[in-house]
Amino acid sequence: MRWELRVGKGGERLDSYLRGELPEFSRSFLQRLIEEGQVEVNGKLAKASYRVRENDLIQVVLPPPAPLELEPESLPLDICYEDDDLLVLNKPRGMVVHPAAGNLRGTLVNALLGRGASLSSVGGVDRPGIVHRLDKDTSGLLVVAKNNYAHCRLGRQFQRRTVKREYLALVYGHLPSSQGCIVAPIGRHPRDRKKMAVLPEGRGRQAITSFHVLEEFKGYSLLRCRLETGRTHQIRVHLAHLGHPVVGDAVYGPKSNEWNFQGQALHAEVLGFKHPRSGEYMEFKAPVPEDMVILLESMGRLDKDD
Repeated sequence: MRWELRVGKGGERLDSYLRGELPEFSRSFLQRLIEEGQVEVNGKLAKASYRVRENDLIQVVLPPPAPLELEPESLPLDICYEDDDLLVLNKPRGMVVHPAAGNLRGTLVNALLGRGASLSSVGGVDRPGIVHRLDKDTSGLLVVAKNNYAHCRLGRQFQRRTVKREYLALVYGHLPSSQGCIVAPIGRHPRDRKKMAVLPEGRGRQAITSFHVLEEFKGYSLLRCRLETGRTHQIRVHLAHLGHPVVGDAVYGPKSNEWNFQGQALHAEVLGFKHPRSGEYMEFKAPVPEDMVILLESMGRLDKDD
């Protein structure tokens, strides 16, 4: 796949300019393409630090994917929809999305490869088809790209915040209002780099989560949360910041819970986007997983007269 870009206003570094023009790719990925000689400016190779000039012609080539060394596995997947460009699936709680140190088998990627379907290479050889992610212990809907065309156009929708993503979250306590919007920047925790945290204005990346209280129990609340942005651990961090962490979230909340619920009670229930080829809006809804249904049924509704 090849892109040709004509620079309007110059002055930016080449890697920064490309990040703005091709938001579906990470800056590190674009820098790697530059280093590997896959980017030319006016027909010549250029460095990432090159300052683009008005009317420069930039050509970017996405090389064919390297042979995958990941092991295909025959694992069950709950496929909600599939065509030649994409598939939508309902990920179970406990499944890691893509291989990493300590999780080389049993991941969603291993299962996708085991189906024998083609997958996009935009995300790199270790993340074929993966447009966006869910945490290991969050269940729910994911869209997977089967080719680079679909991946790039789906990625742009996520970048432009036009994808509808709604989650169910069971949290500790009762919120002061039945609905609201959390606007608080998120970045790496200043002391624990494995965690994210709400940071002072100007230090983290903008993060916005809206919520609506669906039901209240004795000491707990069921929320519907909508992602306006998509930061790592966003809903979990925002709700913990309010003092209402997600039940079962041992990273941002209590280390244990009275219900012995395994994994956070967070479910990606609704996913809506425009089909990358037809432009038709598509929306999917995943049923609440059985473990979360049992948890909710165990709680008993709040008696407003208590």
